[in-house]
Amino acid sequence: QVQLVESGGGSVQTGGSLTLSCTASGFTTRTYSMAWFRQAPGKEREGVATIDADGTTTYADSVKGRFTISKDNAKNTLYLLMNRLEPEDTAMYYCAADRSPKVTIGALLYYGVDYWGNGTLVTISS
Repeated sequence: QVQLVESGGGSVQTGGSLTLSCTASGFTTRTYSMAWFRQAPGKEREGVATIDADGTTTYADSVKGRFTISKDNAKNTLYLLMNRLEPEDTAMYYCAADRSPKVTIGALLYYGVDYWGNGTLVTISS
């Protein structure tokens, strides 16, 4: 049974940093693509970053240079390091996993994601 459990959310001030974690079980991150999505109140879910099975990463323009996605295959865990946080980053952040070894944010949004976590809330105050 596949499970994705996010942690690390919280409330920080503008300019602060947070690191989100997503612990996976029921599959190996060595062969799956992983991603972070977020959904702010009243807005659609948007892709934040992806990491392919081989470690190739992509980022949404809004977070490029501020966020870093990474994974530890030995721990079967996905991370999102978020720096220089802004109020616009306030959202529920979701971990996602897909059987495709290579993905893009666009493809995941169009074709769907195989597995979702339940989310962790990030709140940035100005």
